[in-house]
Amino acid sequence: MVVVRKARRPGADDPLDAALVDRVRAILALGGVPHAELQDGVQQVRLKLLEFRAGGREPLRSTAAWCAVVASNIAVDWHRERRRRERLDERLTALRPWDTEQPGVEEARVLTLSVAQGLDALPLPQRQVVVLRFYADLAVAEIAQALEIPEGTVKSRLHAAVRALRARLHTDEVV
Repeated sequence: MVVVRKARRPGADDPLDAALVDRVRAILALGGVPHAELQDGVQQVRLKLLEFRAGGREPLRSTAAWCAVVASNIAVDWHRERRRRERLDERLTALRPWDTEQPGVEEARVLTLSVAQGLDALPLPQRQVVVLRFYADLAVAEIAQALEIPEGTVKSRLHAAVRALRARLHTDEVV
């Protein structure tokens, strides 16, 4: 007995047809995603669609509409991540050695050292939420989820930590 397999067309398992790929790319581009990253965005939409279908949920009423919403959300996420990276770059730039010829540089250096010493003096749980909130730029809900603690706990730790840092900076006469 000879088994003959039917030849598969390239892309036969692809949940996105060419028209849908073009639509997703257009939505991503209009959403501000750079041209170099459009293909990654299309792949993310494709993956989410495959995951949705594999989840055994009710079939979509409109795959095109669903993909458009997902593509739009991916564009928003891209902008959020870009802003996070920019803020992190700004913070890292602030930590670089200063040009002591510029006015105010020495005061900034003293403030930075005092804040670093104040962070070191905080209890670990407080230091952790301060770093995640102000240096990693995570929202309170994201911190709570990452640390698996209630949002109220995150807020109270942040409040106590900021109050302790502020008191230390006033005691050190930095601010």
